Amino acid sequence: MEKSLAEMQREVDRYISQFKEGYFSPLSMLARMSEEVGELAREVNHSYGEKPKKAGEDENSIELELGDILFITLCFANSLNIDLTEAHDRVMHKFNTRDKDRWTKIDAEPQQEEKFE
Repeated sequence: MEKSLAEMQREVDRYISQFKEGYFSPLSMLARMSEEVGELAREVNHSYGEKPKKAGEDENSIELELGDILFITLCFANSLNIDLTEAHDRVMHKFNTRDKDRWTKIDAEPQQEEKFE
């Protein structure tokens, strides 16, 4: 079952709300996010780069690291009362207007020459 961003934000808020500590400060969350991005970089380097894992090194995955980044992003947004669906819509509007001609588009269907007989 797919979840909307709003549902994910509510789910994370219910989880965090059960603890007296609540959300971390914005600076702490930024530090945590940076840490998680570093862990993602490490996994990408192990999978696609020149640095294989050492023997006995913990198994992890790009999927789990992306999940950690998503979780901290949801926490960060919740703590600042940011609606991520609205943020996403605004960013997509920016890409669809300002950046619409920035990259080479893939043709939907190749154009064929019309032949008249």
